[in-house]
Amino acid sequence: MGGSAVVVGGGIGGLAAAIGLRLIGWEVTVIERAPVLADVGAGISLHANGIRALDVLGVGEAVRAAARPQYTGGTRVPDGGWLARMDGAVLERELGTPIVGIPRSVLHRLLRAALPPECLVVGAEVTSVDCSDPARVRVPLGDCVLDADLVVAADGVNSRLRALLFPDHPGPAYSGSTVLRAVTERPVELATDFELTWGKGTEFGHIAFADGRAEWHAVLNSSAGVRHADPLAAMRRRFGRWHDPVPALLEATRPDAVLHHDIHELVTPLPAFTTGRIALLGDAAHAMTPNLGQGACQALEDAAVLAGAVATEPTVESALAHYDTERRPRSQSVGRAARQAGRMGQQLTHPLAIAVRNTALRLAPSRATVRTILRHADWTPPDLG
Repeated sequence: MGGSAVVVGGGIGGLAAAIGLRLIGWEVTVIERAPVLADVGAGISLHANGIRALDVLGVGEAVRAAARPQYTGGTRVPDGGWLARMDGAVLERELGTPIVGIPRSVLHRLLRAALPPECLVVGAEVTSVDCSDPARVRVPLGDCVLDADLVVAADGVNSRLRALLFPDHPGPAYSGSTVLRAVTERPVELATDFELTWGKGTEFGHIAFADGRAEWHAVLNSSAGVRHADPLAAMRRRFGRWHDPVPALLEATRPDAVLHHDIHELVTPLPAFTTGRIALLGDAAHAMTPNLGQGACQALEDAAVLAGAVATEPTVESALAHYDTERRPRSQSVGRAARQAGRMGQQLTHPLAIAVRNTALRLAPSRATVRTILRHADWTPPDLG
């Protein structure tokens, strides 16, 4: 079954979906509303499920070459004491790959490099779709209309297409946490590849990159919409006395490099990821909190499963039914687990609850941490041929 597809959204999930559909012989147009592909963003960790999806999409090797494996690290408290340690070598033995860290900008560029430039349209926004013909979807775009056999809505947590297709759905909800993050301007000497540190209603973490720089993020319980005149100075006041390398990471950061976003998620699950010939993918379908590091990995899974379903099913309708059946239960389950991880981790504020959690983590066998990661990362992608 061949055909034409329009992918709305040029982020990680949208680009991956386009790669997968082109691999199975479809013509694809990716529409990205940003006028310039500035490759903004900080860093990302990719677990084995994300890497496996990238492998079947043909870009796993390039991503591995640009990423840094996460063999060492874990979870700490502000004075530097350890709650749990991560053994990336064990994960590699279990899954065939460790978790890897990579700048989002690099991942975006590698995904785009797998697509011909002419299939990417930037500076254009899809505000509606015409589904009146059950055999085609018409996508108005400026002065023209694109006809497609399939539309992939990968337009993010605030998806306009999701709101059109599911008008009774309440949409994304604020999680109660906000995140500030940046990539350091220069390399930083780090003893570990990846760390999280939990304070009272706060988290500070880092991801080390292959070039010696690092991404850091600070997650705080906060009302939505709160912003700082000088975000970096605010982070130095908040975290400047935490254990090394927290102060060094902040010191190596330019003030204008700090990004600040409130974290929203789809608390109310969608009743379906598809309608007609339209499939929702990534954050548009299942936006989740970042507490398990699975948001992008789930989007990559979506892309691989969608391409596999379209390649093997006799019709678009049956392919989308397969996609919905396979992806919705898994991704929504991961989203619930991420929300629970945040409540038991960064969001905790009661001193007794924090003490109980910390004691439990210190006493837990190291295998428990591995099992938690395996629960979500041990996933097998479809064969795209």
